[in-house]
Amino acid sequence: MSKVRILILTSSTGGGHDARAEAFAEWCFQLYQHQVDVRIEQMLEKSSVLNRAGVGFYNKIQKVAPRLHTGFYAFVELLSYINRRDVTFGRTYFLEVLRDYQPHLVFSVHDCLNRGYFQLARATLGADRVRCVTYCGEFSGGWGYSRNWIEPSADLYFSRTPTARDFAVKSGIAPEKSRVRGNLMLPRSVLETIAPEERGALRVKRFGLRPDLFTVFLATGGNGANQHLQLLPALVKHADRVQAIVICGKNKESYNELVHWRANHPEFNCYIEGYSEVVHLLIQASDVIVTRGGTTTCAKALHFRCPIIFNAFHGIMPQEQLTWKFFRNGAASEKIESAGDFARIINTWMGDPAAYAKVKESFLQLRYDEDPTLLIEEIVELANSVAQTKLKRRVFPPLNDHGLAMKAAE
Repeated sequence: MSKVRILILTSSTGGGHDARAEAFAEWCFQLYQHQVDVRIEQMLEKSSVLNRAGVGFYNKIQKVAPRLHTGFYAFVELLSYINRRDVTFGRTYFLEVLRDYQPHLVFSVHDCLNRGYFQLARATLGADRVRCVTYCGEFSGGWGYSRNWIEPSADLYFSRTPTARDFAVKSGIAPEKSRVRGNLMLPRSVLETIAPEERGALRVKRFGLRPDLFTVFLATGGNGANQHLQLLPALVKHADRVQAIVICGKNKESYNELVHWRANHPEFNCYIEGYSEVVHLLIQASDVIVTRGGTTTCAKALHFRCPIIFNAFHGIMPQEQLTWKFFRNGAASEKIESAGDFARIINTWMGDPAAYAKVKESFLQLRYDEDPTLLIEEIVELANSVAQTKLKRRVFPPLNDHGLAMKAAE
């Protein structure tokens, strides 16, 4: 029981929260091995029938009717009042976890798992025996930035961008507790970085594509909601210059339909995968990605220098609005609401390559490099201030122009 113990609170509303939880756990093991014990809890799903039903409803309407999220989002904002000082729904399970695990630090990566949870953790374990930290993955502030993120008593508050940090401070987070850390991705996503001159070889050897064609990545979230079959005809018209990478998430029906579609379009180069564990490589093999405003995918696209076309079919969720707004204001990124919108963009780029070059140049102005181990170290050190054990971490090479050196993973 002498090792540092960190409890991560997450929920599977979309895939981004879980992705950040898993990334943190993997980095802790990479850096500290068995000295740091990380426990991930799907707190909403496991703590209450009502919470579990809310998660299911969220994921359902995200897949079939994103516009309904405006009303659902407004309803969820009520939790910021209900959980101001304590946990209302799921309190018993959270208490069981706290008493069983005795964490030195509670790390929330979900908006609905801050307010009340931090207060209850301190009341249960003792204010001097636990620290509380939030990582908010939003790109900007405004409508869609949940009030539930803002728990002023947090010991540290991490934002993805300076824009989001400024909004958090304006909303009540103390400036001295605020940090900007943009990259919380799995170690392999950072370490498996492909040099620009090797991208053609990656396309050929890993995905069976041509090395020289403009490559469009049609992405989707884990739920598999997509409009791939509506978008592909715009690419087939340029089959001599364009190829596609397509993933379907956990949507088996979509995968089956696309495999059939590919068989009937032999003139078009197309790589198809279901749920992918190598999205970071697929992005690096691509010239542009078409995706909804999921923060994890968009952060990877920015990190790997792949411009984004935002999929706004059937509306944009409030949280996705924050991502779209950040890239629209900072890089004039495009969004599409129909297959015609997509065809217009592709036709323009194929007719005038300079138009695409301008888009990419603007997009790259938003990115920056950072050492991804810095965030991990800051949180572990805060937990260790309670545990007071002696820690020794592995040292990775400093960042180069393409991320961490590949030899660090060997």
